[in-house]
Amino acid sequence: MSTDQTANRAFNLIANMPKPVIAAVAGFALGGGCELALVADVRIAADNAKFGLPEIKLGILPGIGGTQRLPRLIGAGRAKELIFTGDPINAEEAWRIGLVNKVVPAEQLFAETRKLAKRLAGQGAVALRLAKSSINEGLEMDLAAGLQYEHKCYSILFSTKDQKEGFSAFQEKRRPNFKGR
Repeated sequence: MSTDQTANRAFNLIANMPKPVIAAVAGFALGGGCELALVADVRIAADNAKFGLPEIKLGILPGIGGTQRLPRLIGAGRAKELIFTGDPINAEEAWRIGLVNKVVPAEQLFAETRKLAKRLAGQGAVALRLAKSSINEGLEMDLAAGLQYEHKCYSILFSTKDQKEGFSAFQEKRRPNFKGR
């Protein structure tokens, strides 16, 4: 198995983890580093971050999912420009085009990432897993099939203890205490 195939397998494992994956990016995320950030569900960038896929300048193309994941994230036109030129962009531009979800001062990057991770950890684990699955699988289907898959996931959640806890907490005006069941 080639190095690229091994990297692709590793990146796909990360992308398909049942729990949300948050990337905290500081400094340079070029080539494979940018492609690694693309497999995350949410990307938070330090204000000093730079993103790019410079492979074209070496006579190759991004080979660990960049040509597939980037257009799905930011649209084909912007992705083509980044891939065809190989030029890097700064964190603010990455935020403007939808490559990252948030830009924070470098010294706050890990605190912001932990804050989001803690917030997500307080959500219902089964609902998070099925929401991620519904989004990821839906992107591989036409709209009608994606809507069917979403409805299936939605229906499954009504048989969980977390759903019952969530509705009870809402009615009782308190925070839910999800157990992941």
